[in-house]
Amino acid sequence: MRKFLIKRIFMMLFTLLLITLFTFILMHSVPGGPFTSERQVTKAVQAALDEKYHLNDPLWKQFLDYLRNLLRFDLGPSYKYAGKSVNDFIANGFPYSARVGLITLIFVLLTSIPMGIFAALKNGKWQDMLLMSIATLGVTIPSFVIASGLMYVFAYRLNWVPTFGVDSWKGYILPMIALGGYSLSFIARLMRSSLLEVMGQDYIRTARAKGISETRIILKHALRNALIPVITILGPTIANLLTGSFVIEKIFAIPGMGSYFVDSVTQRDYTTIMGITVFYAALLLSMIFLVDIFYCLIDPRIKYE
Repeated sequence: MRKFLIKRIFMMLFTLLLITLFTFILMHSVPGGPFTSERQVTKAVQAALDEKYHLNDPLWKQFLDYLRNLLRFDLGPSYKYAGKSVNDFIANGFPYSARVGLITLIFVLLTSIPMGIFAALKNGKWQDMLLMSIATLGVTIPSFVIASGLMYVFAYRLNWVPTFGVDSWKGYILPMIALGGYSLSFIARLMRSSLLEVMGQDYIRTARAKGISETRIILKHALRNALIPVITILGPTIANLLTGSFVIEKIFAIPGMGSYFVDSVTQRDYTTIMGITVFYAALLLSMIFLVDIFYCLIDPRIKYE
């Protein structure tokens, strides 16, 4: 187990290094620069800005300097907002994104898993067809369409919830549904198919032959193994929800990381794009790493040697 953990940590660091390198290359492959705008500046001002932010250094030196600062958890200054750093943007925006994501995650888990179990138990019946039809809509309809429809009906027409912001608990309802629509539907469908597969195994038939109740068979024998595929995709799902959807945050005017990232792309704020990308990648890799560890807790047959 120790050897596996050390190996996975090195793999995570190497993957994060590759993501940082590719993002850096892509940022500097785009024509123009962070100070390129419709309003032209003099060459002297441009040279002073490049000197201040070391943009006139060779690219390899800029990348090594960025890695050196990254080891100190310094993601660099913002090129567009004087006196602001990328760490400030993450510190200000991530709590909002994480709060919305955590609420959405609880909503998704409490809804999708029972939904998938119930659909599997009613396999082929009208309840199963109804739930899977709803899940199909959640997978196929884009989140921004769901968000716009919810806002028009429940915020604009019925005036039950606010149209923007998360100043009250009502402000979390529509972002929660819009952000969790895809994950809820996908996990529900995955849970249904996984449970149906497990229920057809020989050890389930043996348990039934021994006279064990159906409820105990599902809770003690079938559900534990059926959750393994769900746990597999739970790591990326948690990372996606905690960092927030850029589009959803823009629609509902949530001051999360999404708004900073979208603004940084439109304004070519290289350090902000790099910082948020690296932060998201590190969070995603950490969630996947934790999922691998949870495998051993859920299924004792899985051993990491």
